[in-house]
Amino acid sequence: MPPAHVLVPLDGSPLADEALAEALALFDCRITVLNVVTPLDAGMSEGGLLDAGEGRRGEVHDRTDRLVDRARDRASDADRTVETVVRTGDPAETILEYVADHDVDRIVMGGHGGDRGAVARRLLGTVATRVVGEAPVTVTVVR
Repeated sequence: MPPAHVLVPLDGSPLADEALAEALALFDCRITVLNVVTPLDAGMSEGGLLDAGEGRRGEVHDRTDRLVDRARDRASDADRTVETVVRTGDPAETILEYVADHDVDRIVMGGHGGDRGAVARRLLGTVATRVVGEAPVTVTVVR
């Protein structure tokens, strides 16, 4: 059965962009793009860092605005629309909570790896790994 609501976590990486393109091409349904901004005290983030400094806070929000605007533009180029959501928190937890709370029945997300070093794979790949392992819905990882 085709999905009715697809979630695409967007972190600004090329693979996340490819995941959005894949979702737009494959699924003729409601698509929500989710960007998660991580507070500085929560550790490393794929979606950005948020600290107490107003300058840094503004930069992160500007980056987030650019990401969701770019997602809307890509959808428009495909004669589609996407819903955009920005949340603050741990990326994997926030993705899983969003799925549980919003009747999402498919996740399409970028995976990290390839030419990246072991440290980058460990820090950046953990979100996709956790979502794949814990999501109650099918997860497509684009590589």
